[in-house]
Order: sequence, then structure tokens, then C-alpha cells
Amino acid sequence: MIALIQRVKWAKVEVENQIKGEISQGLLVLLGVEKEDDESKADRLLEKVLNYRVFSDENGKMNLNVQQASGSLLVVSQFTLAADTQKGLRPSFSRGASPQEAERLYDYFHQQASRKIHTQTGQFAADMQVSLQNDGPVTFWLQI
Repeated sequence: MIALIQRVKWAKVEVENQIKGEISQGLLVLLGVEKEDDESKADRLLEKVLNYRVFSDENGKMNLNVQQASGSLLVVSQFTLAADTQKGLRPSFSRGASPQEAERLYDYFHQQASRKIHTQTGQFAADMQVSLQNDGPVTFWLQI
């Protein structure tokens, strides 16, 4: 399971010109689900996302996690994160989970996150437009 996290001042996701999810300060989490992923991996990745120290403390050092910074999560499904780009000029998606399994684990990740922090989402498998103001910019690739 893969999370590309971006520290944001704000972020929103729209489908057909309607806002599906929106946050102020927090993390935009682009979530990719691979074939071997399960609830255990989702739980471990969520803990890493929630505890990753990417927000500045009073001394300007990245020592605070999203909860300590009073932030939120915007979780957006991103199947292209599971692409194999090592060969050729066209990505292969053979490492990605089936759409049904990916949606199930995406929903599970969202439900677990919502129990711990204010969380918004996009719409699985939709053509989404994501807007954000990256803070820093600060972007990290987390993989379990």
C-alpha cells in the first residue's frame, strides 16, 4: 500500500464541478492499493501517515505530526501509484489491486482514519480534479 502525502494549507477534490471533500491545513493523502495489500497493511500505513512528523514546531523544525498540528486528512484514491514504470514508455498496472479490492481497502483506510482525525475523501474511480496549496512544498512517499 502506498501513500503519497503532501502537507497542504488547503486541499479539495471535485467530481463534475461538485466538491466531494475539502480540508484546510493538513495532509492530502493520495492512496494506491497493490495486489498483496490487506487491512493490516492499511492499519500500519495509516499509523505512519498520522505519526509522520512533517509539520513545524515553534522552532521551525519538522517535529509535529498532523494531529499535533490540528490538521485534517483528505484521502484520494490514486491507482496510478501502483504502476510499474521500469520498462518502456507506458506504465503497467499489473501490481495494482483489482478495482473491487482497492475500493474495499480504500474505504477501510478512510473509515479507520475517520475514527482518529477529521477526514474527507474523494470519490473512488471517479474522474476527480484535485486542487491544493502545497505547504513548503513538502511531499513524501510512504509505502508499507
